[in-house]
Amino acid sequence: MSDHNEITHRLMTERQAVEKIYQAFTLKDPELINDALTPDWADIPLAPGQAPGPEGLKFIINGFIDAFPDVQIIIHDLIQVPGQIAVRAEITGTHKGNFMGIEPTGKFVSIQLNEIHHLNGERITTTWHMEDWFGLFMQLGQFPPLP
Repeated sequence: MSDHNEITHRLMTERQAVEKIYQAFTLKDPELINDALTPDWADIPLAPGQAPGPEGLKFIINGFIDAFPDVQIIIHDLIQVPGQIAVRAEITGTHKGNFMGIEPTGKFVSIQLNEIHHLNGERITTTWHMEDWFGLFMQLGQFPPLP
C-alpha cells in the first residue's frame, strides 16, 4: 500500500471511531463504543459519578437516553489530522427523565459540545471535552440541586 493509501486508510479508520461515539447516543446503543475506545481511554474531565474508561461512558450514554429518550448528536464540524480529531457538535433532546437531579420538564433542549480526540490509528485514547451545561440549565429553567 502506498503512503497516500495508508494515510487515507488511517484517517478513515480514525474518523469512523470518533463517529461511533456520537452514534452510540443517537442509536441508543452504548455497546458501539467498544470498537471506538481503547480499554484505558481517558475522558477529561470525568462527569460527576462517572467511572473512568469505556464503562464510564456507557453510564453517561444510558443516563442521556433515560433523560432525553429522543437524544441526537449532530456533528457540525470535524477537523482531522492523523492522530487527532476536533469535533463541534450539538446534543438535542426532550427532557423526559431525571437529569442531574432535575425532574423532567418536557422541554426540548440543545447543548453545544466541543471535543478533541487523540487516537492511536484505530481507536480513541483520550478525549478532552467541554459542554455548555450553563446553556442547558438556562433552557431547563433550573440548576441541579446542591449535594
